[in-house]
Parts: sequence; C-alpha cells; structure tokens
Amino acid sequence: MRHKIFLSLGSAILTLGWANVLEPAVAAPNSYAQWQNGPPPNEDFFPIAVWLQPPDKARQYLAAGFNAYIGLWNGPTEDQLATLKRAGMKVFCEQNETALKHLADPTLIGWLHGDEPDNAQSLGQGQGYGPPISPEKIIADYKRIQARDPSRPVLLNLGQGVAWDNYIGRGVRRHHPEDYPEYVRGCDIASFDIYPGVHDAPEISGKFWFVAEGVQRLSHWAGPERMVWNCIECTRIGNPTNKATPQQVRSEVWMSLIHGSRGLIYFVHEWKPRFNESALLDDPEMLAAVTASNRQITRLAPVLNAPTAEAAVAVNFEPKDNPVAVLTKKKDGALFLFAVGMREGNTKATFTLKNYSGAQSIEVLDENRTLIAKNGVFQDQFAPWAVHLYRLQP
Repeated sequence: MRHKIFLSLGSAILTLGWANVLEPAVAAPNSYAQWQNGPPPNEDFFPIAVWLQPPDKARQYLAAGFNAYIGLWNGPTEDQLATLKRAGMKVFCEQNETALKHLADPTLIGWLHGDEPDNAQSLGQGQGYGPPISPEKIIADYKRIQARDPSRPVLLNLGQGVAWDNYIGRGVRRHHPEDYPEYVRGCDIASFDIYPGVHDAPEISGKFWFVAEGVQRLSHWAGPERMVWNCIECTRIGNPTNKATPQQVRSEVWMSLIHGSRGLIYFVHEWKPRFNESALLDDPEMLAAVTASNRQITRLAPVLNAPTAEAAVAVNFEPKDNPVAVLTKKKDGALFLFAVGMREGNTKATFTLKNYSGAQSIEVLDENRTLIAKNGVFQDQFAPWAVHLYRLQP
C-alpha cells in the first residue's frame, strides 16, 4: 500500500462474478480487552484509521473523525511519537528500538507487521521482482514481535490477492489463495486493500463489490479468533482520470462493515496528477463526506460492536441482478438494519422482519424520513451504490 503501482494486466483474466449477494460474515465483537495496551475495549470505540500520514497533521484527522494512525514513515521516531501524543492520536507502528522504549506510552495501541508481504517483492531498481515473502517468515516474525510485547495486537496488511485471485502483482503465487489462511496466522488483526474506483483492470474497475468479496474471504480465512479490517480509497491514488465519488466511498465503507470488517483504514495518498501524501485533506467535497461518514460510524459504534442478530430479516430485491446486502444488530431493545446496494443500478428492496405483527414505525437514520412496516414487511428504493440505515424501536 505504501507506494501503489497499478500493473498492466494480461488478457487472460479470471472474472469474479456474483450471481447473488454475498452472505455477510458473522463478525467477532470488539474484543480488544485481551490486550492490556491495545485499542480501547469500550463499546463506543470503532477503529477508523489513516495510512502513513505525517504526525503534524494528526489534529486535522482527529477533526475529520479518525482515531488512529497506521504506520509512520521511517519511524517511529521520538519526534513522531511526541507529536502524536500531544495531539491525542493513537498509532499502530513498526516495532523498532525507539518504539520499544515507549511500551508504557498509551499512544501506542498496536504493532504494524509490514505491508503486502503476499505480493511479489522488488529485487531492487531495475532488477525485477522475486516471490512474495513466505507465510512461514511472516509467522516467525509475528512470534518475535509478540514475544517483545504481548500487550498489543499485531496488524498485518495484505494486498489485492485477498479479493482477486488473478492479481498479477502476486507474481509466482498468482492464483494461490491457499496462501492466505497461512498468512493470517502471522497476526492478530488481518487487513487488505483493493481500490475498484481507481483500478486500471476492467475486471475490477468500478466493481466496488470486490471490497466486500475480500472482507468475506479474509474473514473466512482469519476465523473467529482474529479480527478483520480493510482499506478504503478516497483519492485518485495513481489514476489521472478516475476516482471514486463520495457516494461510492460511502458504499465501500458500508459494504465492508456489513460483510464483517471490524476496522477501516483510509488510503489518502495521491501520485497523479501530482504527488500529495495527504490528498484527502485538500479535497473539500471528499473530506466533508468522509468526515460525515466517520462521525456516523462513531455514533453507531455501540451498535456495530453489539452481537449480530442472526436471521432477523429476509431481503428480496428487484431487479434480481441488483442485490442489497443487510447486517442486523440489536442494541438496547432496538433492531438496526444496515443495508447497501451492491450494484450500480436502481433497486427496490423488500425487507421481511421475523416475528413482527401489526404496524411499526422505522426511522431511516440521518435521512429525516420514516417508513412503516406492516406485519414486519417494508420496502425502500436504492439508487446506485446507496446506503440506508434503519432503526426499529421496540
């Protein structure tokens, strides 16, 4: 993720098509309490992080609803950690000698275990690429990190191969998804990145459901004992003409959450039309949208951290090739339904709540409207990539 390069792809590419919507994964609850110095274990904390940003911009990110940094360039250094501490920003960083001197510092809430070891590794400028780092090495390094400080979780970020078997950037391990159950043994929190809004491959470009596909696959490989986070695009990155719209970014976010992600990492760098390491901060429209989304997720953190209400709702949609995915939660007696359109077309969704009779009023959160469910059934319209969040009071 550190310096994204979108590789040209060959013509023989496998397309991952969905005939039906993915079944959302059963997400593990917020269980950070197992680490004495890890992320806050309270129910109102949901990780919303930003990747590899200058510490002197931490207050700007806090104002935008972020609550953690992931990675520090050529660090951590004493100055970087002091700057983050003054700002009140938490960080996952590499476990270097400087960091090991600060084990009592609550600014440090986790360790970053490299980036995209599953991709082909550079042999040096002009020397081409070798194989990915082996899962065995990742596991061995994880054990060393853990031995030095077992009080914080270790986060491992993986590449596009999590969602896309045919990713050429995996080199000799292309089409080897069996590697991933081994990679995740080398971490406590597994993350990955794929960016359909700026992708140069027709098989991925504009197909935002690959984000949900990756979250679901990684959740399956990680199992209940490890958490899954994922990365979100919000800039042009390396694409001179395309980027995701604010609505598409919001859709990626809720596709992720609905399919089991327990934390978000925004990638905010941009290389085209010029290099800008903090491009989100210089994009007023996107920054406002991301800020609103972050604040909404923070308000809903106690709900997102609550147990999933299994089999609480059935969903039908028309047309059938425009699916809607739903996550249901119960909190303080209320039933919450979080829904996202998984395709670009307009969709009419019919929700059938189980064990409800009569008429119930349903609040559509942050949209200033209500719906009525009759005997547990209600309908709503979904524009392309739309997100609707519903609350049904007892």
